[in-house]
Amino acid sequence: MKAAVLEAFGQDLVIQDLAIAAPGPNEVLLKTAAVGLCHSDLHFIQGMYKFPLPGVLGHEVSGIVEAVGACVNDLRPGDHVVGALSVFCGTCRQCLGGRFALCQDGDVKQPPGKAERLARGEQKVSQVFNLSGFAEQMLVHRNALVKIREDMPLDRAALLGCAVITGTGAVFRNAQVSPGSTVAVVGCGGVGLAAINGARIAGAARIIAIDTQPAKLELARRFGATDGVLAGDGDVVAKVVEMTQGGVEFAFECIGLPAAVEQCFKMLEPGGTATVVGLFAPGVKLQVEGSGFFLEKKLRGSALGSARIREDIPRLVEHYLQGRLNLDDLISRRIRLEEINEGFAAMTRGEVARSVIVFDAALAAGRNSPAVTN
Repeated sequence: MKAAVLEAFGQDLVIQDLAIAAPGPNEVLLKTAAVGLCHSDLHFIQGMYKFPLPGVLGHEVSGIVEAVGACVNDLRPGDHVVGALSVFCGTCRQCLGGRFALCQDGDVKQPPGKAERLARGEQKVSQVFNLSGFAEQMLVHRNALVKIREDMPLDRAALLGCAVITGTGAVFRNAQVSPGSTVAVVGCGGVGLAAINGARIAGAARIIAIDTQPAKLELARRFGATDGVLAGDGDVVAKVVEMTQGGVEFAFECIGLPAAVEQCFKMLEPGGTATVVGLFAPGVKLQVEGSGFFLEKKLRGSALGSARIREDIPRLVEHYLQGRLNLDDLISRRIRLEEINEGFAAMTRGEVARSVIVFDAALAAGRNSPAVTN
């Protein structure tokens, strides 16, 4: 099969032929349908997080089951599935407490370099994120997959497993935004737009989008933003406090910048909650004003939206099919595997919300085959 392989940190991915193993116990072999390009992938490519090379990235995926291994009784060839980062064991302390996204089981959530699933000749190739979706096929643990309705378009379904479940989950599960509330979202990339959309579904009365690019603020309105604030054009915190006459009840940091976390905490009203959704480099320190805690302001983290993927992803599918969840505008470009490096370049330039790689063979095998366009 063809895959986009990272040979050296900071370098372009290289399209190569790799071997993929047959499914073992609790494993599923997929034909990849679509995979989104995520900022997390870019961070790994740039070397922010190290892992054994060569390796295959890609974690925002959808696919069609080709074969299943022993002990897999609830999936069969032809099923449409979404893959998710939050693969879980179901039996550890975190899983038993309902915190599936925090599962640390080393058998289901294997570190890069441990899985014996991908190879180039005699050389083992790292499976990153337990998925490695930048390839025509994937071999993954059953608990990384969620079966979905076959009338759900697979290119849009791919987004559910990372950007959408992270953004909406931060709203629904972490912050628990209530109807009529005021919300600010800092960063209008894929995750931020999903958080905005989630806030609209939750019934927030006012949703303020904050970004450095005017085009993204305009895009945010299609996801439910009622207001936009251009970051870098004056004091963002002061503007939000003035607009809301005292601050917002909920703020979401969706880009992974310390300054943005500080802004989110400052723009809260007394008793408000700031949720940190963005991914930070190892060792990065955050600072907030301690006096804010006397006002009962809260600062909390979010891991993949505290996702319970078997519950949340089917619900997100229903939201999309009923017209409440906007996935169509989240896809800026559909590209082929061979165009992956230009897709990441466009991300770096800030031109896209999401580029999605589509694989014609898998999409043709399903009931929906959207055209591939740039």
